[in-house]
Amino acid sequence: MKQHQVTLTVPGRGRGLHDVTRDVAAIVGASGVVTGLCTVFVQHTSASLVVQENADPAVLRDLEAWMSRLAPEGADYEHDDEGPDDMPAHLRASVTRTSENIPVMGGQLALGTWQALYLFEHRAAPHARRLVVHVIGL
Repeated sequence: MKQHQVTLTVPGRGRGLHDVTRDVAAIVGASGVVTGLCTVFVQHTSASLVVQENADPAVLRDLEAWMSRLAPEGADYEHDDEGPDDMPAHLRASVTRTSENIPVMGGQLALGTWQALYLFEHRAAPHARRLVVHVIGL
């Protein structure tokens, strides 16, 4: 059984969905694991991870718009230590995921044809984010 773990720093790009599939796939490739599991964990409370469609950018725009309606800025939140987008970012992260598990098959991420892994940044200002990528298998 092999294990490989890397902390990936994703440069800050501001609010939105940022495709990290290639970066994670490169880590999987370097791991030498042919059959196994890749776990990706975001070490932050105002960003999250989602597996989502990679073909039509309208999907990502609609998802961001829906999140903005679900947890809008300007609501009467008690927690606003880092600005008006602070608590909405935490709310958005709480309804998504802090980690994703993706099977590894043939030494590659076993994502579907139309799937990609996205870092979902919920803060308006750019923040560098850390992802722990753990690959385990044979």
